[in-house]
Formats: sequence, structure tokens, C-alpha cells
Amino acid sequence: MKVDRIKLLDVVALTIDLPEYNLYRGQVGTVVEVLANGKAFEVEFSDRHGRTYESIGLRPEQIMILHFEPLPPSSTSPMVTA
Repeated sequence: MKVDRIKLLDVVALTIDLPEYNLYRGQVGTVVEVLANGKAFEVEFSDRHGRTYESIGLRPEQIMILHFEPLPPSSTSPMVTA
């Protein structure tokens, strides 16, 4: 199975709830920094007007890459379970 590698400026969604930050599964953010050689990522969450309302370091298992184009048939994304 091919696993996508998260990189700078990827659009991602939370796969978990983080109520202490008022962030919940499904909220969309942008990777703005790769930390610890890809073991963590700074993700910025912004409103519809581009105003940042939270910026937080997250581990890869806490986010998933969003795709805006069809993936090639040979590509598969890992299954996300709750």
C-alpha cells in the first residue's frame, strides 16, 4: 500500500477531536512547517476570510491529506479508523 507523505502546504483534515483547542475531527488546515524530520507538523487552521484561529503541532496519525483530484488507480490511501 502506498502511503502519502505529508509535506509543506498540504491541505489536511483532523482525524481526532482536540476539544482543548476547540478543534474537532474533520476540521481543515494547512501544513505550514515540517517538524522533527516529518514526525510532526505545524498545522494552521483559518476561517473563510484567511484569519488564523489556531496553529498547533500535530503527529501524522492525527491528520489526513485531502485530495482535490482523482488519485491514480495504483495509489491507495491508508484506512482511517476512529
